[in-house]
Amino acid sequence: MDFGDDVMEGSDGQRRKKRYHRHTPRQIQQLEAMFKECPHPDENQRMQLSRELGLEPRQIKFWFQNRRTQMKAQHERQDNCFLRAENDKIRCENIAMREALRNVICPTCGGPPVADDYFDEQKLRMENARLKEELDRVSSVTSKYLGRSITQLPPVQPLSMSSLDLSVGGLGSPPLGPSLDLDLLSGGCSVHSSFQLPTPVSEMERPMMAEMATRAMDELVRLAQAGDHLWVKTGGPDGREVLNVDTYDSIFAKLGSSFRGPDVHVEGSRDSGLVFMSAVGLVDMFMDSSKWMEFFPAIVSKARTIDVLVNGMAGRSESLVLMYEELHVMSPVVPTREFCFLRYCRQIEHGLWAVADISVDLQQRDARFGATPSRSCRLPSGCLIADMANGYSKVTWVEHMEIEDTVPIHLLYRDLILSGAAFGAHRWLAALQRACERYACLATAGMPHRDIAGVTPEGKRSMMKLSQRMLTSFCASLSASQLHRWTTLPGPNDVGVRVMVHRSTDPGQPSGVVLSAATSIWLPVPCDRVFAFVRNENTRSQWDVLSHGNPVQEVSRIPNGSHPGNCISLLRGLNASQNGMLILQESCTDASGSLVVYAPIDIPAANVVMSGEDPSAIPLLPSGFTILPDGRPGASTRAGPLGSPPAGSLVTVAFQILVSSLPSSKLNAESVATVNNLISTTVEQIKAALNCASH
Repeated sequence: MDFGDDVMEGSDGQRRKKRYHRHTPRQIQQLEAMFKECPHPDENQRMQLSRELGLEPRQIKFWFQNRRTQMKAQHERQDNCFLRAENDKIRCENIAMREALRNVICPTCGGPPVADDYFDEQKLRMENARLKEELDRVSSVTSKYLGRSITQLPPVQPLSMSSLDLSVGGLGSPPLGPSLDLDLLSGGCSVHSSFQLPTPVSEMERPMMAEMATRAMDELVRLAQAGDHLWVKTGGPDGREVLNVDTYDSIFAKLGSSFRGPDVHVEGSRDSGLVFMSAVGLVDMFMDSSKWMEFFPAIVSKARTIDVLVNGMAGRSESLVLMYEELHVMSPVVPTREFCFLRYCRQIEHGLWAVADISVDLQQRDARFGATPSRSCRLPSGCLIADMANGYSKVTWVEHMEIEDTVPIHLLYRDLILSGAAFGAHRWLAALQRACERYACLATAGMPHRDIAGVTPEGKRSMMKLSQRMLTSFCASLSASQLHRWTTLPGPNDVGVRVMVHRSTDPGQPSGVVLSAATSIWLPVPCDRVFAFVRNENTRSQWDVLSHGNPVQEVSRIPNGSHPGNCISLLRGLNASQNGMLILQESCTDASGSLVVYAPIDIPAANVVMSGEDPSAIPLLPSGFTILPDGRPGASTRAGPLGSPPAGSLVTVAFQILVSSLPSSKLNAESVATVNNLISTTVEQIKAALNCASH
């Protein structure tokens, strides 16, 4: 039973009926504080609590009864764990003694010794039977409080590892043989195979987590509304706000906060701006892990709701959920960040909402689902959302993390990561503004209007949905998580070409063996210039190796944002060998970076989309570019005036190729060499076109 609940029982002589009442985190916090002082409050104390919390005295009485029962169960569980450990210790000693008896010899004759009565086999069997009976008793008691027995607890699952076993030194190396086994993922599973999630919250953890979420909410509101003493503006052209860590530590003193290890760095940032979506719509998106991932595909590679602790009232106020997320930078050289955190939503006043995040203590929870404990955590973060009268909302975003650098940061991305910009508030807010613009364009796509290509409103909506799936699939393919391992081949720079292969079984992708390849490069060119070059159909022939230098024509165009570069296009290559194919392309940009993603689509499938039919069955295999600022201090992400610091771009080039439509086929070394050459040639042509071939 949840101790944020009261159980009200009737006594009408018939079967008792139970009615549950869910308390808010603030009510639980005050009840917990009273319980610490007085576990057995008298009638006057219960009446006082009833008036302060707006609860009935019977609810107060039942809550304290339930809480005392919980404490008793917790103590019994601790005793059971100790007893189980002792049983395991005795069992191991018995096994060791039995093994020793098998191997001993008589020092006099060299033969087996005469068995001592103490080590008689019958006595060992009796001892083992006693231990088994004791273990069964402990298991039954434990299952009463855990909901499952010890023997049913999930085993630790091994992580899938990618091991592309290619003894290849380069394109000029000797042949590798006719084929290679497809053992790139453990068990030959798909890249999108399920990962081991943390277990749901136990009944005994719920009060503690409710109190943790309430404290995080209070701290978030203070951080969002704090002045210059807590936030310092950077000297860059964007004037971003970063957290003054020393001042923070002095105001929000926490146990161990001043004893951070040398491999732990703090990232704290704040940003605010207008977003074209209502506050209620934003809150609904934040509390739904699927929508959360859909709105931020360039930052959130995975998101799951593990447990719903409090459903909340109408409009999700007082909702509390436990979520898991995996954050990435969309480069194979930057490892993902994984967090298990509480997300708490509260309506502070009319038209003002707050959504607070706080990492749960995974030191113990991690061991339960097989992960290595990490000191990285999300400190109180989130946003304040103020509803405006014109359909907009003002969002103040606060991002605060402590990150343990378990592996060295790649030199290319070192400035971007250590500056906090890679996962900072500025990037989150810019991505949110762009996603809300896209959502608004999708909502208005049904208005009666035809473009120059005669695409109907239904066709526009269908094309936008297909393009959204393409974009999400591309972003997920660039993840560098523990289940998404890349193998390095020699390439155009010290990063090399990272390759990975998987058997595709997703309905939205071609079925068969898919080879993914990517590399990241630095260019001494502003982000907006690189974006304009790769998205423009008139310059596509300068970098697209598969166009063979032939021009490309735009067949249809759907704007999905205020920036002219935010759009979805259907392109047609003026090449006789590609008459039956079109290219679906989406380009999007904001203040934090850009994306250009494209995928081939045959003309019959394009006709299905433009007629407004469901595009979910159309297979896509996207390729494209991610463009991020290099994060160097003082450099701008946009082309600046003469004399301003030179800005650079971090560009990731990624391709996906269907090697075979048969899932059981072998990976041919020629396919690996082809994609390696494809990426290397594309990078060389981009550098040449942008006049930076020497870099």
